[in-house]
Amino acid sequence: MTDVENGTVLCFDFGLARTGVAIGNTLTRTARPLEIIHAQTNDARWKAVDRLVREWAPVYFVVGLPMHADGTPSTLTARCERFARQLGGRYLRAAYLENERGTSKAVERGREYIDDAAAALILQQFFDKRPEE
Repeated sequence: MTDVENGTVLCFDFGLARTGVAIGNTLTRTARPLEIIHAQTNDARWKAVDRLVREWAPVYFVVGLPMHADGTPSTLTARCERFARQLGGRYLRAAYLENERGTSKAVERGREYIDDAAAALILQQFFDKRPEE
């Protein structure tokens, strides 16, 4: 990744009923949980995403990509890829995919919903795997 503007990044752990959201910064290269979008419809999900984009003005997006342990696509892989393409097209910003395998298990600590913490782990992995921007 080169020539990427510095600033805020939003990361999504996409789910059909809940989507975890994390926020990070390209300068500090750190991520933290932001919120969980509880949306049963695409319209409700996009309204929440619109609000977040207006509020945080991200320079790009990261979307968790669910894969099985053997590297084959899961039942949600295509939906997450589509969501990333829609983010990029709708907001005219890059949307990167990051393998999310194991992130939910890594953050389970007795919380009922861990989607936002999983999104933060996905974004931190993304930052950690890439050289300084």
